[in-house]
Amino acid sequence: MKYVPTLEKSFRPMIIELRKFNASASDHFAICVERQNGYRFRYDMKVFSGENQENYEMVERVIKTILWVVGGFKIYLGGNDFVVKKMQEVFSLNGARKFDVDFMSRVYDKPFEVIACALEDVPTTIEASLPAGGNLDGCRIGFDAGGSDRKVSAVVNGEVIYSEETVWFPKLNEDPKYHYEGILDSFKKAAAKMPRVDAIGVSSAGIYIDNEVRVASLFIKVPQDLFDKQVRNMYIDVAKEFGDVPLTVANDGDVTALAGSLSLKEGRVLGIAMGTSEAVGYVNKDGNLNGWLSELAFVPVDYNKGAMVDEWSGDYGCGVKYFSQDSVIKLAGFAKIPLDEKASPAEKLKEVQKLMANHDPRAKEIYENIGVYLGYTIAYYAEFYDIKYLMLLGRVTSGEGGDIIIAKAREVLKEEFPEYKDIQIIVPDEWTRRVGQSIAAASLPKTK
Repeated sequence: MKYVPTLEKSFRPMIIELRKFNASASDHFAICVERQNGYRFRYDMKVFSGENQENYEMVERVIKTILWVVGGFKIYLGGNDFVVKKMQEVFSLNGARKFDVDFMSRVYDKPFEVIACALEDVPTTIEASLPAGGNLDGCRIGFDAGGSDRKVSAVVNGEVIYSEETVWFPKLNEDPKYHYEGILDSFKKAAAKMPRVDAIGVSSAGIYIDNEVRVASLFIKVPQDLFDKQVRNMYIDVAKEFGDVPLTVANDGDVTALAGSLSLKEGRVLGIAMGTSEAVGYVNKDGNLNGWLSELAFVPVDYNKGAMVDEWSGDYGCGVKYFSQDSVIKLAGFAKIPLDEKASPAEKLKEVQKLMANHDPRAKEIYENIGVYLGYTIAYYAEFYDIKYLMLLGRVTSGEGGDIIIAKAREVLKEEFPEYKDIQIIVPDEWTRRVGQSIAAASLPKTK
């Protein structure tokens, strides 16, 4: 490991630890995670023979990674009976990863299972490549549901003819009627600008399967019983107000990656937004979506057990603490930069950004450290994603700090991972920032 973060020297990149582990172990071990519609993702690695604590720790981290990269409710394991038994304990409602088990059960509406197999019986990968986006014909509504504002566009044959942002407070409202009426209001305003509505595309934070809301922070205050009755099919129900119109609802990270893909006219785009959290999306080589969760905020990137813990999942070393404003705030503490404890995370980030604008060496060191994190983590993500372009956005990457992050990440990739040196780290162009998200959302469904 050539690069050590100067402010967090305890950082142990997952990719380095995984490669060392695979180089030392000798026995073949297979992991397969299944999600909706029979789609599966298989990952093969090495383990040590017999009972070995290192096996448990590394296999647990890899399974955790796959769950949040791909998503799934059923895990098949084979190659070491002791490891399998331990993972059945860990990934249960009584185990260390009970948060992940409960979350995935809710997402997929299925009981979570860990199934022991003979190595030769572990299922193979069945990939999905779901056409989404790039459909620009006709009169379309593009809607982007954010936590503080909602944006709607009327798009006619690929041209945005109307766009409006409306402030709203979805995370503070318990009554789903508030959300429904807000979404409908935006849809109606866009529809009024066009002779008809041929299709509706929605970009929204959260997890969506078959256009259903499975988990989304926009509805965090809505009681579960009301969520099941009124939120789950909310976008489907609003769309019905405009007739039998094709609808596609996608995670906002995927739509951001899609906007980048449309701009580049290429696929294999991984988009990472470093803001309140780490939001991620991916467009594959065909310009399609994989149907993966890509909730990389929960993916472990630091193998150090003493790493900062994510308050929501209760787990250590996860991406949210390395690629969000939380990372900047954490590193500011290490850098001895005093921040007002009463200030919001966004205000604390702005304070560091002011220091960066004034060329404070402590602020520069923070961004260099994040660049080191990113360089090693891109190589880890590349274990699972086929990446040609990494598109960075979000408030953490704005200004000179973002340039420093990119430069350092490129340096790490070039020196440590020559096989990934051609991955291009980019920022959104003006088209993507200005109208790309609206057009990408509107272009999600095909017209009839």
